[in-house]
Amino acid sequence: MSENAASHMTSAPIASNSRIQSLDVLRGVALLGILLLNILGFGMVAAGYFHPSVGLGENAAVNYTIWGIVNLFFEGSMRGLFSLLFGAGIVMFTTGIGTRSGREKSPMLHYKRTFFLLLIGMFDAFVLLWTGDILILYAVAGAVLYPLRKARPKTLISLSILCLLFSSAVFAISGSVMEEARDAAIEIDSNPSESHSEEKYQLAELWTSSENQFQYNESAMQKELEIRQGGYFEIAEYGAKNVIENWFFFVPLYMFWDCVGMMLLGMALYRLGFLSGKRTKKEYLRFTIIGFSIGLAVNGFELYQGIVNDFDALVVSGYFQGTYHLGRVGIALGWLGAIMLFCQTNVLNGLRLRLAAVGRTALSNYLLHSVLCLVIFSGAGFGLVGVLERWQLYVIVVLIWSLQLIVSPWWLKRYAFGPAEWLWRSLTYNSKQKWRL
Repeated sequence: MSENAASHMTSAPIASNSRIQSLDVLRGVALLGILLLNILGFGMVAAGYFHPSVGLGENAAVNYTIWGIVNLFFEGSMRGLFSLLFGAGIVMFTTGIGTRSGREKSPMLHYKRTFFLLLIGMFDAFVLLWTGDILILYAVAGAVLYPLRKARPKTLISLSILCLLFSSAVFAISGSVMEEARDAAIEIDSNPSESHSEEKYQLAELWTSSENQFQYNESAMQKELEIRQGGYFEIAEYGAKNVIENWFFFVPLYMFWDCVGMMLLGMALYRLGFLSGKRTKKEYLRFTIIGFSIGLAVNGFELYQGIVNDFDALVVSGYFQGTYHLGRVGIALGWLGAIMLFCQTNVLNGLRLRLAAVGRTALSNYLLHSVLCLVIFSGAGFGLVGVLERWQLYVIVVLIWSLQLIVSPWWLKRYAFGPAEWLWRSLTYNSKQKWRL
C-alpha cells in the first residue's frame, strides 16, 4: 500500500458532526415506517401479515381499509428504503466518499463491523424473540457486497436490476407452483379413493404444509397463539425453530436477493448524491412523481386483484407476484424524493430534527421495537398477541412513534450515540467510545 493510500486508511470512527442530516431523516422515516409492517408480526399470528381477514373484530370496514392503505404505501417500500440506506452506509463507511473526513476504512474493520451486527441481530432474534429480524440478513449482505464498494454507479444499478429481476422471477414461479400445489390438494381431497401420481401427492403436501402461513385457519392460529401466549422459554424455542427454518429456505430464496438488490441501488444512489441531498429539487420532484405513479399503479392493480379474488392468499401475498418489486421500488423511490424535498425546505424544522435523531439512533430504536413488543404482546409480558384488532395495533404504533420522536432527541442532547450504536462502535473499534457529551 502506498503512503498516500495508507494516509486515507483509518480505524477511527466518524464524528457525529460529520453526519449527513438528510440520510438521518431518511433512516428515521424508514425505521418508523418499518413498524407499520412489523407490528403485524409482533401482534398477530403469522397469517395476519398476509391475510387481511385476521384481526377484523367488530370494525371490518376500518380494518380492511387500513390493510389496503398499508399495502399501497408501505409494505415492502419501507424495508426497501431501509435497505437502500444500509447500502449507502457500506459506501460511506468503507470508502469515506461523501463524508467530511473522506477517510477509507480497512477491510478488516468492515468485516468486524458486520460480524458484530450479526451478533446483535442474533440477540434480537433469539433473545428478544423477534423472528422477523432483518439485522442478520443485513450483516450477511454487507459482507458479500464489500468488493463492490468502489464500483461505478452504472455497474451497481445494473447489478441491482439483475438481482431484482431474478427475485421477481422467483416470486412469479413460486406463485405458479403454489397454485398447482393447491389445485392438487383440492383434487386429492375431492377424490381420496382415486389413485394419483406421486408428483401430485408431493405438490399437495407442499400446499398443506404451508397453507397455515397464508390461509385463515382457525385451529392453526389458535395453536400458534397458545405457544406465543405461553412462557418466555416456550416462545423462545418456537421462535428459534422458525428463524432457523427460514434461513434454510425462505431467506436465501426470497429475502436475500430482495435485500442485495436494494442495497446495490442504495450504493449507487449515494454515490450519485441522491441520498445525501446533493441533487436539485426538480430531480427529487421527478423521483417523487415517477416513483409514486409507477408504484401506486402496480400496487393498486395488485390490491384490486386481491379484492376481486376474495383475498386469495396467492394473490394478496407479494411473494407470489412477479410485479411485486416494481411496485415496492417505485413507492420507495417516491418516498425518497418526497423526503429529500422535505429536507430541502424550511417547514416543520422541529419534526425534521426529531426524525434525524431517530435515524441517528436507528439501531437502538429498532431493538427498542423488539423490547416493547416483547413486553406488550408475548406471554412473557402482557400476552396481547392475537387479542387486538388491526386498527388497535396501529394505535400502539403511533404511541411507539411518539415515544421515539420524544426520547431520541432528548437522548442525543446528553449522549453522542444511542446505546446500541455505542456498543456496536466500541466492539468494532475495540475500544470504549466516548459516550457522554
